Amino acid sequence: MQRSRLAATFVAAATVAGAAALVAATAHAQTGTSTGLDNNWYASAPYLMPQSNNPPDPVTVMNATGQKAFQLAFILAPKGGGCSPTWDGNSPVSSDTTVGDAINRIRGNGGDVSVSVGGYGGTKLGQTCGTVDATAAAYQQVVTKYNLKALDFDLEEPEYEDTAAIANELGAAKKLQADNPGLFVSVTMPGTAAGTGWFGTQLLDQAKSIGFSPNNFSIMPFDGGFTGGGASQVSALEAFHGLLQSHLGWDSATAYAHEGFSGMNGKSDSSEYFNVSDFQTVYDYATSHHLGRFTFWAVNRDRQCTTTTDNSVCSNVQQNDWDFTKFTTRFAGATPPQTNPPTSSTSNPPGACTAPEWQKTQVYTGGAVVSHNSHKWTAKWWTQGEEPGTTGQWGVWTDNGAC
Repeated sequence: MQRSRLAATFVAAATVAGAAALVAATAHAQTGTSTGLDNNWYASAPYLMPQSNNPPDPVTVMNATGQKAFQLAFILAPKGGGCSPTWDGNSPVSSDTTVGDAINRIRGNGGDVSVSVGGYGGTKLGQTCGTVDATAAAYQQVVTKYNLKALDFDLEEPEYEDTAAIANELGAAKKLQADNPGLFVSVTMPGTAAGTGWFGTQLLDQAKSIGFSPNNFSIMPFDGGFTGGGASQVSALEAFHGLLQSHLGWDSATAYAHEGFSGMNGKSDSSEYFNVSDFQTVYDYATSHHLGRFTFWAVNRDRQCTTTTDNSVCSNVQQNDWDFTKFTTRFAGATPPQTNPPTSSTSNPPGACTAPEWQKTQVYTGGAVVSHNSHKWTAKWWTQGEEPGTTGQWGVWTDNGAC
């Protein structure tokens, strides 16, 4: 999951000097207690990186949207090696105060958090801890430190294709469920047009073989040919529903109830565009089919680009701040505060094209709309391989201007 997740450039790691300071800092991070929220809030918690990608103030987001829970990311193995949990591979959980302070503010405002382990890139604890028990013990430190009621296993590259590591992660998740009664556990994996790929189905088979049933299995339908926006995501979710039935032996209603959507707001790393209208399409499907989870990556980018088009800190589509987060609030069963529609303009911020990026190998027919080099283009007739902006033999693309 590239998604700028590990493109963090300004990690604010807490520095603790001396044993006395370490004890004090750890105690401080544990002062916030959680009585927990209803599981619908953990099922709707959007991802937020609390130490990087220009994190917004979570209390500001809560007050503007009504959202009560966030999925804080990511717990990884230390970059120098070992089996102890860290934030982003840099900041040891044992001495953390920075994330702890953010959690305390969220809880002080009536909310709570889930923590996500894994993500795209980096070394995962399932790879370094060696056994199920050791992996579970590492994650138990996180659960205990922050008094967690929810945990997300985001199982991706490079761990995704490592059979032993996935066995450690799923075995640890099952053990954590048993050792922490009531713990809400979600499992997140890459999505494809077929629902998920071969490694995803192997993951489902492994879960069944050990008798592990999380609250939901969620797919991420983006960065993989989802140029059809929300419609293509709904198609993938329906295909994944079939896989949950065939691989786990669930009936249709049980499969839907244990299925989740983990989307990406705005422009993806492969230049797919997911607008507010696309989220509405998927939201309608998720609620009408009673899916078990609806979340997205990430709150850090849930704002319109203005002075930058950095995909890690803004969406590159037209929106009001926190428009996408309001969908998760609604999924939890709450009504977000009202805001005015985004102000339309004759041109979007530079680079904020909402049409899908032109692809050299794709066939386009007359009327097809694409973006390329920050311009919007419309095909006059059938074409393949002719780049917008080049004269070519026929001049098939009409330039609709900068977007």
